Amino acid sequence: MGDDRKATPKVPIEGKRNILITSALPYVNNVPHLGNIIGFFFVVVVVVLSADVFARYCRIRGYNAIYTCGTDEYGTATETKALEENCHPKEICDKYHAIHKEVYKWFDISFDEFGRTSTPQQTEICQAIFKKLWENDSLSENTMQQLYCNTCKRFLADRLVEGNCPGCNYDSARGDQCDECGKLLNPTELIEPRCKVCCNTPCIRDTDHLFLELPLLKDQLEAYINDTSGGWSQNAIRITDAWFKDGLNPRCITRDLKWGVPVPHEKYKDKVFYVWYDAPIGYVSITSCYTTEWEKWWKNPDNVELYQFMGKDNVSFHTVLFPSALLGTGESWTLLKTISATEYLNYEAGKFSKSKGVGVFGNDVKDTNIPVEVWRYYLLTNRPEVSDSLFSWADLQVKLNSELLSNLGNFVNRVLSFIAKDPDSGYGSIIPDAEGAESYSLTKALGEKVRSCVQQYVEAMEKVKLKQGLKVTMSISSEGNGYLQASQFWKLYKEDRPSCSIVMRTACGLVYLLACLLEPFMPSFSREVLKQLNMPPETQFSLSDEGGDIENGKRPWDILPAGHKIGTPAPLFKELKDEEVEFYRNKFAGSQADRADRALKAETEAKEMAKQLKKAKISDGNKKKECATKSSETKSKAPASVEGDISISRLDIRVGLITKAQKHPDADSLYVEEIDVGEALPRTVVSGLVKYIPLEEMQNRKVCVLCNLKPVSMRGIKSQAMVLATSNSDHTKVELIEPPKDAVIGERVTFPGFDGKPDDILNPKKKVWETVQVDLHTNKELVACYKDVPFTTSVGICKVASISEGTIR
Repeated sequence: MGDDRKATPKVPIEGKRNILITSALPYVNNVPHLGNIIGFFFVVVVVVLSADVFARYCRIRGYNAIYTCGTDEYGTATETKALEENCHPKEICDKYHAIHKEVYKWFDISFDEFGRTSTPQQTEICQAIFKKLWENDSLSENTMQQLYCNTCKRFLADRLVEGNCPGCNYDSARGDQCDECGKLLNPTELIEPRCKVCCNTPCIRDTDHLFLELPLLKDQLEAYINDTSGGWSQNAIRITDAWFKDGLNPRCITRDLKWGVPVPHEKYKDKVFYVWYDAPIGYVSITSCYTTEWEKWWKNPDNVELYQFMGKDNVSFHTVLFPSALLGTGESWTLLKTISATEYLNYEAGKFSKSKGVGVFGNDVKDTNIPVEVWRYYLLTNRPEVSDSLFSWADLQVKLNSELLSNLGNFVNRVLSFIAKDPDSGYGSIIPDAEGAESYSLTKALGEKVRSCVQQYVEAMEKVKLKQGLKVTMSISSEGNGYLQASQFWKLYKEDRPSCSIVMRTACGLVYLLACLLEPFMPSFSREVLKQLNMPPETQFSLSDEGGDIENGKRPWDILPAGHKIGTPAPLFKELKDEEVEFYRNKFAGSQADRADRALKAETEAKEMAKQLKKAKISDGNKKKECATKSSETKSKAPASVEGDISISRLDIRVGLITKAQKHPDADSLYVEEIDVGEALPRTVVSGLVKYIPLEEMQNRKVCVLCNLKPVSMRGIKSQAMVLATSNSDHTKVELIEPPKDAVIGERVTFPGFDGKPDDILNPKKKVWETVQVDLHTNKELVACYKDVPFTTSVGICKVASISEGTIR
């Protein structure tokens, strides 16, 4: 999360390009969703991922750059959330700041400082700017009408009022907007308004407030915009122009709230600053938390370039209001140079919404088992730079399978796997020499194409055209795949070894170059490529104009030295299958409340089943006697050498999908299955099921797989797991344990009441499996159980087709 950078805070360096990067501060009152990560449609619009890409690019270009962000913690929304959760606003801020920080850490966001606005530094700087504005007559006083609650004895901010919408008559419209029809409102427009706290009807009262005199600052602001806006995104220019066309009016900077920065004026001591004034100053105060020499960044316009990232709804605060406040102080502030504003990222058929809980939230993303590099890639290729874009699970699947897996991943793995082959069929993991590469026409042509792509990449990134930069980089991967095909390196290896060596060393150079160019977009991908290339983790990519890898793009065969030994190649991406897409679409359908209800229902079903089983009594005396006899036999067979505290939690049972099943070539009673259990590669499993289950019924079906048994060879084939099945008492009939059809591949099967991490590998000497297995069975309702507790997934319990009271093994 940037702690390594914080250890030695940077300050601007004379003669270097100093770049200060910020992304709009996410509001602290909820969990960030993908809209936050790439840009969404609330008052505070966040594009932390886009800013992170640019910050990483600046660092590998050798610029002196810092990236600061943090949570916006003051204002009505925080007070309202605190009322909902019956706690102090500070507790809300502490809770959600930690959640935001954890989500962004998972997303590999490289902040130099991720702070917050509820700090002493924020109060000090906010008040200092206010005092300068007051001294310079840039503020005015005025009276406005506001709703007042006589019961609560306070003026009500817009979100503390509810009532009937004057447009659609929705009875729970907020004082700022109706969630039903979307109409923007003023609290005094509501029909039959009521205080959100006590539900009594408020009255209208006059209240005095302070205003920033935008008309007095118009000329300075306009001169600044005319001088700077050439580097702004088109939507930012359009939105800013609209403000001037509508005419600049005084803008209120105070509110009748308790939670916020106090106004340092005797007459207004019971008020706090409005969030629009307070929040942008958070950039400054967060920088002051990063370094005590913050003024070298924020009061140094000749040597510092300020780049700001946000969604379009936040543009006017950064191009009109925040610059006006700084200009009004009369001091020499570092003002915005370049603004990159996105449009909206929508979700499936509608919009992301934190208030309604619609969309994929940061904590959800972590639980999908889809790697962070895939999420970053998809969001950045879908970045709504010019128009709104749409998140859909099907589109994510296409981009992962066709672009990352089949293009990029295929190229890297193809190259490194061939290099890693033994010397009889490859290079024994040693990068070969490439003597004569410049005279090899195919390689020379590739070098020209790559050089052009690298130039286009730099041009796009300098202009903050991130999607274009990513697109150009992926085209290098496509060129690499085409180069391999055109060269027919597999034939060259046998017929023209020197030419094959040129091709493979050149291709290895492209692998490294791709890792370098993609580091801003997918840093975890780049780290893994370095590992597979056997390059030190501390290896620093450089695209500096002086001696950096940017020059090496012209000669990819010279990027990596001949004789370098690579590491162990492995697949970089895993296919996203249709059933997984359907699972995610269903799982994240509706609102968070809907999902919570579904999860609670599944959990309740499992617990109720366990409760019923515990209460069940066997009335048949013969069955009691039979059970007692079986129990006695079981105890006599139980292993003598067992480890204490052995329970089902020690087992790693997962939902698996049989992708392929065939008969064992050397054993008539055995099947050999390829089973996807949520890992990079499927596991090979050997099962003695030929006599019981037809081969066609073994294809493409979900099963429960015990994954932490020690692998064993069965007639020459190593079995890496075990498929769980149940059998009747005389073992004449066998059925597979079946997870629910919507269960996600790779998720762990759980047992309510038995928590804990499974063993990495079950130690055969400890007899863990043998001890647990005696309590595995199916009940009368055909539910697979450990003792009386069902095999449980996130979408329901596991069952069998017809065998009741069977033994599971």
